[in-house]
Amino acid sequence: MSCNQEQTFIAVKPDGVQRGLVGDIIKRFEQKGFRLVAMKMQQASKEHLEKHYEDLKGRPFFNGLVEYMHSGPVVAMVWEGLNVVKTGRVMLGETNPADSKPGTIRGDFCIQVGRNIIHGSDSVESAKKEIALWFKPEELTNYKSCARAWVYED
Repeated sequence: MSCNQEQTFIAVKPDGVQRGLVGDIIKRFEQKGFRLVAMKMQQASKEHLEKHYEDLKGRPFFNGLVEYMHSGPVVAMVWEGLNVVKTGRVMLGETNPADSKPGTIRGDFCIQVGRNIIHGSDSVESAKKEIALWFKPEELTNYKSCARAWVYED
């Protein structure tokens, strides 16, 4: 990973998987120019999800969130690129789809906050933590994209 690159964790939640939106979401990140370096589908355990959302533990919706995320498969991904954390969050839209602009993932595909189809890291630090929680280091693929020179000026 070069010095102007960073990684983020993106997860398609059970509603996004069930609605068949995984391909549309991947397409948006690819078209933006980001590089997919890891991906897997899994049914996460409640313990794993409690650890993932531990910063929300005191919130009234915590148990419902864990139950919901445990209700079906999740597609976990690591994307790499310049400012991918910030740009990824913009691409996702607001947590509440009603506040999301058209053209964002949530603005185009969601109606209610409890079914907002996607999770994205909110900082570089949380991305590192989430990636380490969902992927072993050897699961991250390191390759040079042939499109890199068409995406970046360096």
